Amino acid sequence: MTSVVSSATRTIRIGSRKSQLALVQTYWVREQLQSSFPDITFEVHTMSTQGDKILDVALAKIGDKGLFTKELELGMINKEIDFAVHSLKDLPTNLPEGLTLAAITERENPADALVVHEKYKDKQIETLPAGAVIGTSSLRRLAQLRHQFPHFTFKDVRGNLNTRLAKLDAGEYDALILAAAGLQRLGMGDRVHQILPKEISLHAVGQGALGIECRTDDADLISLLKAIEHPETRDRCLAERSFLRILEGGCQVPIGVNTEIHDGNLTLTGVVASVDGQKIVKDTVTGTASNAEALGAELAKLLREQGAQEILEEIFAEIQRGS
Repeated sequence: MTSVVSSATRTIRIGSRKSQLALVQTYWVREQLQSSFPDITFEVHTMSTQGDKILDVALAKIGDKGLFTKELELGMINKEIDFAVHSLKDLPTNLPEGLTLAAITERENPADALVVHEKYKDKQIETLPAGAVIGTSSLRRLAQLRHQFPHFTFKDVRGNLNTRLAKLDAGEYDALILAAAGLQRLGMGDRVHQILPKEISLHAVGQGALGIECRTDDADLISLLKAIEHPETRDRCLAERSFLRILEGGCQVPIGVNTEIHDGNLTLTGVVASVDGQKIVKDTVTGTASNAEALGAELAKLLREQGAQEILEEIFAEIQRGS
């Protein structure tokens, strides 16, 4: 079969979720590729995923690592689309047979952000009052914040970004914890009240970066997609994803990371925490960025030796019980 990239009249079909943020990200990728390859037509095809449809259940309780990716992956396998654009944090570390992570784009700020109700505009997370209602749909954020701030009240929040912010502004929450990158990409950077330091909250694996997935056998397309890959982000994210893969954690478990590259050396910090915040295991490794995946595996082994596996097994058991 002739690749769509090498054919005379070239059209490449891009798969995207229908959410506002997903479309902003996908059209950004399309724009970058169109600029580099003006003779190719790039079409955007949208799909709804399971995670988009189930909005009344906490993400962790749905129990599926491919909540926001499976329908797009099926589209690629069935050759309805040629590649898909994902928020990398949503892409499982083990991909279906026949698919590959072809490129990782330059990441936005990967940190978590505090967004507050108007009445707390003079507060930081450290000075919010006891009992303040904090909204988050992430077990990772929940576990780390419970560890640091056991006096807060935490409440699950689902829906798209506009829905969540409307609930905050209506007074259902005193503050939300959201990804700074999503707010920036949607032109809502002014809603970021505080960027949470890594000492308070390590971010999700791949947060702030886009992952482009395509069929493994489409060598021409993979080569084309490399044009928009950002090498430093790739190395950082490959280390993070290796760390997560070895720990066998999905996107809905309390695993956080932070990566930095200086002078060719990559420093990776990782944390595994119990949902109640009572147990926490954290460590750091440093090595050459070219050995990113090995560094991720090294850190996973370190945390396992310090009790991370027992914490994760307890969480998986709780999720299976539906607690």
